[in-house]
Formats: sequence, C-alpha cells, structure tokens
Amino acid sequence: MTNHTPTPRSQEPEDIQKRDFIKGLTAAVLGFLSLALTWPLVSFLIPSNNEGAGEKFIKVPNFPGIPTGKPTKMTTAEDVDVQAFITTKVVYDLWVIKHAPDKATVYSTLCPHLNCRYNFDGAKEVFACPCHGSVFNEDGKCIAGPAPRPLDTLPYKIEGGELFVQYKLFKAGIPDKVEV
Repeated sequence: MTNHTPTPRSQEPEDIQKRDFIKGLTAAVLGFLSLALTWPLVSFLIPSNNEGAGEKFIKVPNFPGIPTGKPTKMTTAEDVDVQAFITTKVVYDLWVIKHAPDKATVYSTLCPHLNCRYNFDGAKEVFACPCHGSVFNEDGKCIAGPAPRPLDTLPYKIEGGELFVQYKLFKAGIPDKVEV
C-alpha cells in the first residue's frame, strides 16, 4: 500500500490554478448562454407594450403637399415592437381628400363589402372596387354594387399642418360600421 499524500496548493490569490480558471470560465459562459437563451422566453411571457396601440394617431407624410379636392392615396408606416428582439413595420394605405389646410376626409382603402382594395377612377371621378363592382362617389356613398354601407372613414386630426390618422379595421359585409 502506498502512502499517497496530496500536493498542497498555494493559498495566495495571485496563484490561480488552471482548474479553477477553467471552472470560472465555464460558469461565466454557461451563465451568459442561459441568460441569452431564456430572455426571449421571458419577454414572450411578459405582456407587450402595445396596449392602447389602437388609440394611437400615426403621422401621414406630405399632407401639406397633396392637392386640394382630389382623392390621393397615401401610405404611412409605423414601427410596432413585437416580442423579444423583433421589430415589425406595419404599412397602412389611406385615401385622403384634402378640403382645406385644416380639413380633410380620410377613408380606409378596404371596400366595406368584402375588404377588397378599391381604387379611384379619375376619368369617372368615383372609387371603384375591381372585385365585385361596388362604386362610391367622393363623399363615400355607395352608388352601385353590393357594398352594404358607405366607405369607412377613419378618425384624424391635423396639428401644425400635418395629418395624423387613427387606423382602424371594420367588419366587412354588414350594413353597420363595426370596428374589429
């Protein structure tokens, strides 16, 4: 039987052993990986900050530059924070008729019949839906086709000459304007 006595380790702080260094490095790497992998799960479980997003007014660019009295299709975008590290950009199309620098009519681009996208026919001066033949005048009133109600107007405000719109979706195919 051999007497085996362990080698004494130095207790001085400067004398870090190789094994202790690797243990500390492994613990730091595993701690960082654990944090990096659990962060998306934790952020998924926490409710997002998008509460009240439907109440937000979005700036429509170049409102002062559009012609008065002519329907103009405008596009605006909004950054919406989703879960974890993903940010999504939502694009909204609108029909805007500027009546004065402080007055406008803003329509959703979705037909109230089945939510198809309609266009403005400049020759006939009407909004026409290519899917099912609904036709609307510039006041939004349905003058032909199966649409059950006028075009859906959107809430807006004009501040400092700039147009801000509150985008909303409405149920299609019903005579009443009901927000989704």
